[in-house]
Amino acid sequence: MIDIIKKVPLFSQLNEEQLGALAQICTRRSFKRSTVLFSEKEVGSVFYMVLSGSVKIFTTSSSGEEKILSICKSGESFGELSLIDGKPRSASAQTLEDSVLLTLTGQSFLDLLRTNFDITLGIMQELSSRLRDTNQQVFDLTFLDARTRVIKSLIKMANKHGLRNGTTITIKLVLNFDEISQLAGVQKVTLMQVIRDLEEKQILTLSSSDFKLDLAKLR
Repeated sequence: MIDIIKKVPLFSQLNEEQLGALAQICTRRSFKRSTVLFSEKEVGSVFYMVLSGSVKIFTTSSSGEEKILSICKSGESFGELSLIDGKPRSASAQTLEDSVLLTLTGQSFLDLLRTNFDITLGIMQELSSRLRDTNQQVFDLTFLDARTRVIKSLIKMANKHGLRNGTTITIKLVLNFDEISQLAGVQKVTLMQVIRDLEEKQILTLSSSDFKLDLAKLR
């Protein structure tokens, strides 16, 4: 458990004693696929770390349309914003597959911040990184065409979660096409057109469980 916690950016600077103390106040919980962990606008009371599986963070429009903001996998964390500012959740979280998570109550999380500057610094760095990602998403939606957004989203998923072998990256396909289109900010019909084109050029290979992206052919 400590090895996983150490991979979480917020806690990567902690020593073994601090990590051990943190592990003791965390609760290990298992969740089935498609479990909603929390919903947008509800009061936040728990911080999460992913041990295994994956979780999508998303928002929902007034018409019910979803927009995926990020995918969290092993060694990543989420849910700290509303614990820090006391405001309702800014997004929803749902498991994409059977997942094992570590949970930390809001009060325990805030107590950690009061007594460990390294954790506070880690949060500042993580939030800065997320702000940069948000700024990049705004830029992409404003200036990039749909095809480029799809390709960039696939590359980002592969680089973040995939296994590389030479110029080929393989990633387990936990998202369906609707969810990938949300992540890329395009209509599903546009996504499928781009995917078919990439398959014809042998840049992308899809199977029922994963996809392979050949970076050499993408150039």
